[in-house]
Amino acid sequence: MSEANAPQQRADQAAGTIEALTKQIQQLKAQRDAVILAHYYVPPEVQDVADYVGDSFALAKLAVDLPQQTIVLCGVEFMGESAKLLNPEKRVLLPEPGADCPMAHMVRKADIDRVRAEHDDLTVVCYVNSTAEAKTWSDVCVTSSNAVKICRALPQRNILFIPDMNLGRYVAEQLPEKHVILNKGYCPRHVTINRQQIIDLEEAYTEAVVMAHPECPADVLDEADFIGSTKGMIEHATASDARDFIVCTVVGILRELERRNAGTSKRFHFPATTPRCVNMDQVTLPKVAACLQNPAPYEVHVSEELAPAARVTLERMLEYAAK
Repeated sequence: MSEANAPQQRADQAAGTIEALTKQIQQLKAQRDAVILAHYYVPPEVQDVADYVGDSFALAKLAVDLPQQTIVLCGVEFMGESAKLLNPEKRVLLPEPGADCPMAHMVRKADIDRVRAEHDDLTVVCYVNSTAEAKTWSDVCVTSSNAVKICRALPQRNILFIPDMNLGRYVAEQLPEKHVILNKGYCPRHVTINRQQIIDLEEAYTEAVVMAHPECPADVLDEADFIGSTKGMIEHATASDARDFIVCTVVGILRELERRNAGTSKRFHFPATTPRCVNMDQVTLPKVAACLQNPAPYEVHVSEELAPAARVTLERMLEYAAK
C-alpha cells in the first residue's frame, strides 16, 4: 500500500466492512423477528442500519406498537430497561450492555423521602433518563419532549423533578404556577457546553439560529433561539429558512439533521468542545450483529420486584402525552 493511496484504501476497507455487517444484520434480523431502534446519539452507521431512529419518547412509543418479538435497542441501559418494562413479553437486546447514562444514577431515595415528608401535595416526576429503581420511587415519567406538557397537566402544584436539574429548571420557568423542586443531577455531556462557546459561534455566524437541548446549563439556554428535544431541534431546523444553525447537544444528532436537510445549503455548527456521549458511542455495528447472532448475553432483564412500579410511571407518561 503506497503512502499516497493509504487513506483511500482504508476508507474503502471500512466501507466494505460496513456493507458486509449491514447485510449480515439484515439477515439476522429476519431470522430473529427483530426490529432495530436507534437513538439520535448513536454513531451514524448504526442509525443507518436501524428501522427507526428517534428520541427517547419516540422510541418508547414505538416499542409498544411494533409487532416484532425482538427489539434491538441501540442506546444506553435506561432505554433498554424502558423498552422491556413496556414490553415484558418481548425480548429486548442492548448491543452494548455496559453503555450506561451517568445522570440516571444521580438521585437518592433519601432525598425523595425527605421532600415527600415536607409536602403533602407532591408529585415526583422522573425524567426517563433514570434507572428502573428510580422510577419506582416516582409517580410519572417524562421525556424532554413532553415534560412541560405533562407537568402542566398534573393536578399537584408541588413537583419534585428528578434527576436532571437543568431540564427541571427549564420546566419550572415554563410553568410559574407550579412549585418545582430540583434535584442535583445533570448530563455530563450537555454541561460541557458553555455560554462563551455559543457567543463565539454567534460572532462567526451572525445570522445563525441557536438551538439548545433543555439539559444544557441555564446560561446556554438564555442564548438559545429554540429550546427543545433532539426531535424538536431536528424538526425546527428542517422547517426553518435559516442557513446556519448552532446546535447545543450531542453531535450524534448531526446524522439526522444532514439526512433531513440533504440538498439544501444548511450548515450545522457545534461548540468547540464538541459534545459526545461516550456511552452511546460504544454502540457499534459489530455489536449489533453480535447481539442478533447470540442474543442471550445482551438480553435486558428488569427484576420482578421493580418492574410493576417502574412500568406504571412509563404507562402514565404515555397516557398523559396522548391527551
